[in-house]
Amino acid sequence: MTVAALAVMTAGAQAADVEVLHWWTSGGEAAALNVLKQDLEGQSIGWQDMPVAGGGGEQAMTVLRARVTSGNAPTAVQMLGFDITDWADQGALADLNSVAEQEGWDAVVPDALKAFSKHDGKWVAAAVNVHSTNWVWANKSVLEANGIEVPQTWEDFTAALAKLKEAGITPIAHGGQPWQDATVFDAVAMSTGGPDFYKKAFIDLDPETLGSETMVEAFKRMDVIRANVDENFSGRDWNLATAMVINGEAGFQMMGDWAKGEFLNADKTPGEDFLCFRFPGTQAQVTFNADQFAMFDQGGEVSAEQAALAKAILSPSFQSAFNVVKGSVPARTDVSDEAFDACGKQGMKDLAAAASSGNLFGSMAHGHSAPASVKNAMYDVITAHFNGEYDAETAAAELATAVELAQ
Repeated sequence: MTVAALAVMTAGAQAADVEVLHWWTSGGEAAALNVLKQDLEGQSIGWQDMPVAGGGGEQAMTVLRARVTSGNAPTAVQMLGFDITDWADQGALADLNSVAEQEGWDAVVPDALKAFSKHDGKWVAAAVNVHSTNWVWANKSVLEANGIEVPQTWEDFTAALAKLKEAGITPIAHGGQPWQDATVFDAVAMSTGGPDFYKKAFIDLDPETLGSETMVEAFKRMDVIRANVDENFSGRDWNLATAMVINGEAGFQMMGDWAKGEFLNADKTPGEDFLCFRFPGTQAQVTFNADQFAMFDQGGEVSAEQAALAKAILSPSFQSAFNVVKGSVPARTDVSDEAFDACGKQGMKDLAAAASSGNLFGSMAHGHSAPASVKNAMYDVITAHFNGEYDAETAAAELATAVELAQ
């Protein structure tokens, strides 16, 4: 796709409007997105909403490909990780360097994010947030009623699961969708093998590590997870799994910090109604993804509306207001944590510590450790195993083979 071909793609959007393709459709997400809409409305810029449901964004990317193919790309698109890189490789994205220079983005956006925000020295996307994916969410009263402390180790966690199951409570709320299975596997693999193992397997894509005994052990731990979800898990959206924890139907959910938005939307308070903590064994690590908005090229020059959207996204005031609602933490390092709740303050502290200690890793499950083709190959194996098609030994061997074929 050439830049010239892309020049006419946004003809459908009216002047002084931005048409935004995204997948923020749950209650907490919609509330967070409204902060951005209101910011632009204050600048007399209209918002043409194009929501595509599906928490991992796969459906949104399918819609985007169809729009681009038909010559009608949206003004701005929510993207993750290597999806940004793929579109930038095609020359499809607008050059935001003038905005970035004016706003001083280089000095305040962490390098781990810039690896995706920039392409060949050119800013092509504006990061809205940093989500971390190795969180566990728990119903405080359910844990207290069953004498369960926050688990610090895998053994603590399995003991807690057994107590909940014995009490007739679903131990783990989970939605059986490939990206959700992979989100859990992200944390389980990090906990099982540690950061060096995680990097070798999911970032370096080392064949021996992918098929190793440590990977077999990670899949065996996924068997334990599978034994502690309810029988109606298949196909459940993530926010419905979160609702199970909110309502006291389940004890735990392993999910990124966007889940916090659902608790807040239900008028729940961290530390009082619910607990947030790192998956046992990953307390020193942060696996992350970052929602970014990529601007599609409109003929070689970023439009005034696109520039206004990009500026609004990375302004300190918006970064604070949005992330307080969304459950994530700011994508720039100079934002105060004053407005954030206990989980938000912890998330900002964890992120800073992980970034400085070399323990900040792009999430495999969320397209920040390897290209989409590799991620999707991993999804297939992880979900097949979770649904009983492979035992742990076979799954590890299949994972190594699938990654090799996908590269």
